[in-house]
Amino acid sequence: MVRPAAILTLVLLATAAAAGQPARTADGQPDLQGVWINASVTSLERPADLAGKEFFSTAEEARAWEEKALKNLIAEGDEAFAESGTVAPTLRTSIIVTPADGRIPYSAEGRKRWDATPTVTRTNPTTGPEDRPLSERCIVWGEGPPLLPRRNNPYLRIAQAPGHVVILTEMIHHARIVPLDDRPHIDARIRQWVGDSRGRWDGDTLVVDTTNFSDKVAFRGSTDALHVVERFTRVDGNRLRYQFTIEDPGAFTQPWSGETYFERTDARMFEYACHEGNRSMELILTGGQAEQAALRRRKLSRIGIAGGAVLALAALGYAVRRRRSAAAEKIS
Repeated sequence: MVRPAAILTLVLLATAAAAGQPARTADGQPDLQGVWINASVTSLERPADLAGKEFFSTAEEARAWEEKALKNLIAEGDEAFAESGTVAPTLRTSIIVTPADGRIPYSAEGRKRWDATPTVTRTNPTTGPEDRPLSERCIVWGEGPPLLPRRNNPYLRIAQAPGHVVILTEMIHHARIVPLDDRPHIDARIRQWVGDSRGRWDGDTLVVDTTNFSDKVAFRGSTDALHVVERFTRVDGNRLRYQFTIEDPGAFTQPWSGETYFERTDARMFEYACHEGNRSMELILTGGQAEQAALRRRKLSRIGIAGGAVLALAALGYAVRRRRSAAAEKIS
């Protein structure tokens, strides 16, 4: 038997949707639930060739940028496994909104720390697993916060229950459980890979405040003082605006913020079966160590050849000097 209260809830949700208002959960909160694609061709920082250009001038210019990104994806052979995404509806040329130049405001120490952080696009030592990026070690891999767009496994699911929101990312299949009551953050001595999140509603926007990060994460050179504030706003039935602000005086000269959009999808999410200490790590380390050993042998070989050439030249010079000296003695 269908309860009258359930029928009333369905009628109210349908009425709100028809009126253009955000759909709401049974407890009256804006409904952010579902699977969303977090993919974009817009980079975090504004590219050098778009310096000084905060927005694309026209939708056609933005589409040309999208086509260029898709061609690059195909050229890299990733089109079967990745989402190229689109330019945001605002036509911004960077995810970063402030500072206005679209660049991360690194401090000297923050830049130094970020440059020393292992990433998948850098050449890293292979002495042990600690030398490798956290993503290779299957510990954290972009599951946020902040939730930056990605090409591979860009899906996330939002679920809501009275008093809590859960944000499940497909990459590393991490579920971030966000309490919505007034409880304080955990003790400052406790540090976690993805920090400690607390949420609240600001009108129809979900605001999530996260602190207590581990200094091992080093998001863009951050320290354990990293503080992230996220804002989730459903702008229509198929789009969710995501905004974030980053603070860390030990890494950045000022707070900086960004904005992107999630697109609603009916696609399924799959488990990203990756765990710390898996077989791939053993192969990465043994293969890398073999490469480094071969490189050392080549260097020694080059040193040996160069050393031999130097000795030969020295011997030749010595012989020439001896002949000149002998000739001079005969003349005298």
